[in-house]
Amino acid sequence: MEVQPVLIGGVWQKAHAPVGLFTATNPATQKNLKEKYPVSSFDDIDHALQASHRAASELRSIPPKEVAGFLDSYANRIEKHREALIQIASLETALPGEPRLRSVELPRTTDQLRQAAAACRDRSWCRATIDTKNNIRSKHGPLGGPVVIFGPSNFPFAFNPVAGGDFAAAVTSGNPVIAKAHPGHPGTTRIFAEMAIEVLKENNLPLGTVQLLYHFEPEDGLKLAAHPLVGATAFTGSRLSGLRLKKAADEAGKPVYLEMSSLNPVILLPGSLEEHSEQIAKELFTSCTMGSGQFCTKPGLVILRQSPQSEAFFRCTINLFRHAPAGILLSQNTLDRLRETIARMALLGAEIVTGNKEPDGPGYRLENTLLRVSGERFLDHPEELQIEAFGGVSLIVFAKDNEQMLKIIESLEGNLTGTIYSESRNKDDDPYNKIEPILRLKVGRLINDKMPTGVAVSPAMNQGGPYPATGHPGFTSVGIPVSLLRFTALYCYDNVRPHRLPEELQDKNPTGRMWRFIDGEWTQRDV
Repeated sequence: MEVQPVLIGGVWQKAHAPVGLFTATNPATQKNLKEKYPVSSFDDIDHALQASHRAASELRSIPPKEVAGFLDSYANRIEKHREALIQIASLETALPGEPRLRSVELPRTTDQLRQAAAACRDRSWCRATIDTKNNIRSKHGPLGGPVVIFGPSNFPFAFNPVAGGDFAAAVTSGNPVIAKAHPGHPGTTRIFAEMAIEVLKENNLPLGTVQLLYHFEPEDGLKLAAHPLVGATAFTGSRLSGLRLKKAADEAGKPVYLEMSSLNPVILLPGSLEEHSEQIAKELFTSCTMGSGQFCTKPGLVILRQSPQSEAFFRCTINLFRHAPAGILLSQNTLDRLRETIARMALLGAEIVTGNKEPDGPGYRLENTLLRVSGERFLDHPEELQIEAFGGVSLIVFAKDNEQMLKIIESLEGNLTGTIYSESRNKDDDPYNKIEPILRLKVGRLINDKMPTGVAVSPAMNQGGPYPATGHPGFTSVGIPVSLLRFTALYCYDNVRPHRLPEELQDKNPTGRMWRFIDGEWTQRDV
């Protein structure tokens, strides 16, 4: 079997002096798939950088409507070839074709691309600002270099580096992309790239807008994130790898946007358990085991107050976890890390109540696992017990009273989400009002009375949060148009002659619909 080519400068070509080869593995059978992919040397990376640098310059002169046309056409092409994508993604990840890939993740992917196209045509996303008195005007524009996207293992479509949300945001804001495929689903990414390059040709966009490298050495990834030609880096993955990238990029003064680990604490107030304990247990189980627990928004930590109702809730939850089949994990590495994480929590005093065994049969699997720990023991090791277990695992913390519950919440690290369940007639308002101000500063998305899995592609969504959930609390990886701003620079024009201004900053509104901030007022009018 020949080694699959990389995509550089619009040309599929053999990797130059690869430093290794790899194959994807079917997690359900634990068998390697037949296609071989190169581990690129820095020669490939450098060629991709040069091609992207040229494309960045060319993209500056491409009208927004043509970029929007590419995004819409790409979404259409993806839908046309959905069966090929679903087939290979299911082989590489063992994620079910239905409903996960066909009915959930693929529609989300094409919806993101179409929302990005609409934002591109509208242009309001660039936040054009005009001060007529001082003749100063500004807008957000492209970075002038490629956005390097490191794709995650758990979303082969919606976060794919050649089709997902980061890709849509980077291209819409005028930047080319260097995609680093995840080694868990390289074939899926290759099919996306094949479609993308054809649609680029059809829409007369620079072919260097999309580059694809399947894998490279970690040190070369750090060197890439810090390279002078790079505009920014987007990463979704583990905290360890993310922080190494951040260090390299920060030292070079390069923007880097990270989505790392999150426990997504769920706080159960007494009234909620008195009212519908069994229903909350079912919701927790479903959320925790959805996708075999391999979602960044999985509820990995539950905090409640010790009481007969909380013990009844816990017994119900144990029963659900114990009798459900173990889901398939994405890789051997995922399984190994999960076992290691559970063992670390147990050493620190968390009791493994059920699960933590590998069932017989093929597939990377671990029984759904539930742990419990007292509030006192949790507060003895708050940092060590706040460790993400990427799988069907959750830790239940029993606080002895309201005061201890507040201390536990105060000890929380930054998370993507935080949920509070309370009694429906507002009988829990007193504890809620004490908890909410503390939790609000710990999370990107505050939730009431529902579990955190499920991220809507909405302009109001925040898929972000304080460190260590992400590298910066002010940005989101989901939600158009705000996610576009990560990959922009602020362009200011002071006393620039009218005919030399970008269209968005000229007196006439270029679309007639674009919102601009003119002399302190958001308006669609001309100056």
